[in-house]
Amino acid sequence: MRIDKFLSQMGVGSRSEVKLLLKKGKIKLNDTIVKSPKLQINPNSDRLSVDDQLIAYEPYVYLMLHKPKGVISATEDDAHRTIIDLIKEYAHLNLFPVGRLDKDTEGLLLITNDGQFNHQLMSPNHHVPKTYYVETLNPIEDSAIACFKDGVILKEGKLKPAELQILNTKAAYVTITEGKFHQIKRMFHAVNNEVTYLKRIKIADLTLDNNLKLGEYRKLKPEEFSLLGLAFNEDEI
Repeated sequence: MRIDKFLSQMGVGSRSEVKLLLKKGKIKLNDTIVKSPKLQINPNSDRLSVDDQLIAYEPYVYLMLHKPKGVISATEDDAHRTIIDLIKEYAHLNLFPVGRLDKDTEGLLLITNDGQFNHQLMSPNHHVPKTYYVETLNPIEDSAIACFKDGVILKEGKLKPAELQILNTKAAYVTITEGKFHQIKRMFHAVNNEVTYLKRIKIADLTLDNNLKLGEYRKLKPEEFSLLGLAFNEDEI
């Protein structure tokens, strides 16, 4: 990888800022000052420092994204903006979404390049709960609580039990442990209602950061891995 690209993606600065640092002799490759932005480096083995501060290479990245409406949960698409288009860094790490949210659904979406992390959270065998805030067209009947708990029947079969917590006549929290196509919308349709707004607010015990505006993201904190039921590996973040 080109040295200017690597340093830019590791947050040192823009390409032009990195070139200026190189020109000033601020950057060392394996303890030797280098000045060419075109220099090819191996991120896994070369040591890079800026003003004698080592720039660590992150082989794996784990991000929390506040997904906005109108953006699809894909890595690339010719017709629509994707969640990867929102990420300004780490392009060399081949990021992908952990699971998906519908185009018109907002909320918590995790982004990574770690396939094992993705499998642990998204495998149907692991039954990781996901909680959504829902607004509906019609009042939510109390009878829907038992219906969701028993398992709504869709054309592909009976769903696993879901928890419905009614907040007011047209708003609720729903927690599910699977991810069928348009599942929550279809569940409400099955009880003669329609979803008008949907936002994922929690995966396992990890809650969407209220400080993140729509389209913003940040790295997961070490302590947040345990909220997902996962061990934090300090060597991989």
